[in-house]
Amino acid sequence: MTIPLRPPRRLVDITVDGEEVRVAEGTTILDACGDSGPCSGKKDIPTLCYGDTLTPKNACRVCMVEVEGSRTLVPACSRRVEQGMVISTDSERVRHSRKLVLELLGSSTDLSTTPRAEEWMERYGADPARFGPDAATVEQPPKVDNDLYVRDYGKCIMCYKCVDACGEQWQNTFAIAVAGRGFDSHISTEFDAPLTDSACVYCGNCVEVCPTGALSFKTEFDMRAAGTWDESRQTQTTTICAYCGVGCNVTLHVQDNEIVKVTSPHDNPVTHGNLCIKGRFGFQHVQNVPTGQKD
Repeated sequence: MTIPLRPPRRLVDITVDGEEVRVAEGTTILDACGDSGPCSGKKDIPTLCYGDTLTPKNACRVCMVEVEGSRTLVPACSRRVEQGMVISTDSERVRHSRKLVLELLGSSTDLSTTPRAEEWMERYGADPARFGPDAATVEQPPKVDNDLYVRDYGKCIMCYKCVDACGEQWQNTFAIAVAGRGFDSHISTEFDAPLTDSACVYCGNCVEVCPTGALSFKTEFDMRAAGTWDESRQTQTTTICAYCGVGCNVTLHVQDNEIVKVTSPHDNPVTHGNLCIKGRFGFQHVQNVPTGQKD
């Protein structure tokens, strides 16, 4: 006899963009409209602060959709479906909201390394430049104070994903938090101490969840500065970390026969995308060939 891992969930009927579908009660609108959802075609809802291994924070407001009867737009990443819910994922009101949010983000932060940002700007007709050259920005020099990863807060959209990954949701190190208020809010170590003097254990789990490149591998940062970073030329191979017996899966990103960064599959039951300092950054020995032994 097969024993279910969890009690079965009641199914509810909802309407998404005119299509009637049936989904499990408690499913978020984003999941119902995603690849594994019941809709006949994937509803491409843009997201930035959403993380598939983190509790939704509702910070970026890019994934807003319209629900019939609701006074305001609702975040698809956290709003759960209800019986009879009628959802519009691409109405004029939704498109206007996404356009304005993208314009505000693009006028105040550097989205040049944010995946799909340019595509979304074009889709919704967003023009961050319309706020003028005097628009307030968070532009600042990148912080390069270690050999593992770089903090470029000029690209930070305050999505809180790094804080959650470093805090109680995963690492429980609490090395970083939000400091300041209003437009002066920023991600910071305690008392704004240098990263090397903070509680950071350099696991890089904050880098894993960053959606904009505000946190990036030092190798990636250097290659982008040199103009050699090219994801189209990179291959990915998932293997098992050999540093200990836990069995963490690591995905090696290789360009020109060199490992340029290491990630971990988010659906892996051991890591859920998380690694330690050795698993994420300890790959240099693979390609550091002693002098005189190179071909």
